[in-house]
Amino acid sequence: TSYFLVFKAFRLAFSEAKMIGVVPAMKARVMAMNFIQKNQKIAEFLDHPAGPFTIHFWAPTMKWGITFANIADLQKDPELLSVSQQSAVTLTGVIWTRYSTQITPINYNLMSVNMFMALTGGYQLFRIFTHTPKPKEIAAEEGK
Repeated sequence: TSYFLVFKAFRLAFSEAKMIGVVPAMKARVMAMNFIQKNQKIAEFLDHPAGPFTIHFWAPTMKWGITFANIADLQKDPELLSVSQQSAVTLTGVIWTRYSTQITPINYNLMSVNMFMALTGGYQLFRIFTHTPKPKEIAAEEGK
């Protein structure tokens, strides 16, 4: 019977369309501020379906860290780069760039981060496959 009571409580909470959690309460407080109410552009940005009170904003924003790390890796020797890692970054970028153009509303943050992931990953793969070993490495291999 305890399972039934839990199920009934969840059904009641969701049937009344109440938002449960900290984020909806925080969003309501922020949207009620005079500064926000007076600035229509800011209010629209905050209330957008892909705005900063949703995962659709924060997931792509945090994903930029992967792109920035990949840009930082441009300084690394191509022999230290992983083909499987860069392939995953490139394919993820290509797949999710396409997906982000098909959802409504179009999430431009998601589209741009994945486009840059595909570009940086592709460039890293290009560096890996076109890398020629240094003369010391060639001599070491011949001596084996």
